[in-house]
Amino acid sequence: MVLFLIPTALLMVGLLVLIEGSAVAGLLLGKRAQEHHGGLRESSGVLQGALLGFMGLLLAFGLSLALGRYEARRAAVVDDANSIGTTYLRAQTLSEPMRGRSLRLLVKYADAELRLTDEEPGSDAADATVAEGSALQRRLWASAVRAVREEPTASAPRLYEESLNTMIDEQTVRVTGLSNRVPTEVLLLELVGSAIAMFLVGLHVGLLGRGLTPLLLAAGLVAFLLFATFDLDRPTRGFIEIPDTPLTDLRASMNEPPVAGVSQ
Repeated sequence: MVLFLIPTALLMVGLLVLIEGSAVAGLLLGKRAQEHHGGLRESSGVLQGALLGFMGLLLAFGLSLALGRYEARRAAVVDDANSIGTTYLRAQTLSEPMRGRSLRLLVKYADAELRLTDEEPGSDAADATVAEGSALQRRLWASAVRAVREEPTASAPRLYEESLNTMIDEQTVRVTGLSNRVPTEVLLLELVGSAIAMFLVGLHVGLLGRGLTPLLLAAGLVAFLLFATFDLDRPTRGFIEIPDTPLTDLRASMNEPPVAGVSQ
């Protein structure tokens, strides 16, 4: 999506210029048509009211879509960290040498998942990180299968295998969530609808002979609402970022000696 690739500062300036420019263009046209303001004022007022209501619905709809996706991504980070943490704890109950090998691989896996929070979804770096995580998952799963085969009646290997399976599933959920963005058509409809609505607001204000300042403030508010929607939909590029605290805390805890003081 083109809107996702635009730098954040440029996106903010572009939205301000588009929405403010549309309002000012309508204002200038309205002032020029003041001498014919009779019927035109009424028609512009009706259109302005209808489009403002439509624009409000669009902005609310787009913001709710973006916010829902943002919350899902944030929850996915927490679930990912919890699944890795549980797997790491259960790996400590395995017998050596499976225990030490699994712990070392899980530390590397946590590093990969932590890097994923700063990489642009779909980029070469993100794809390489996901591939690295998948490779580590295969090695961990192979070790888990061997542990179950070697101790078929023991509960520790089976519990570890269960948590490892959950961990693998959580990575899929997280990667899918990073690429699940608001449809481009919805964002473009918001953009075009807001520009047209603010043009008609400016036209009506010009016909009434009102000042410029309130119009610019209203247009600026609309532009920032649009920017908030777009920024929520850019998980690794905008000002509103997905917190990686759960993964950071988990990785820090992995620096502590494992339970029972047995080294990795």
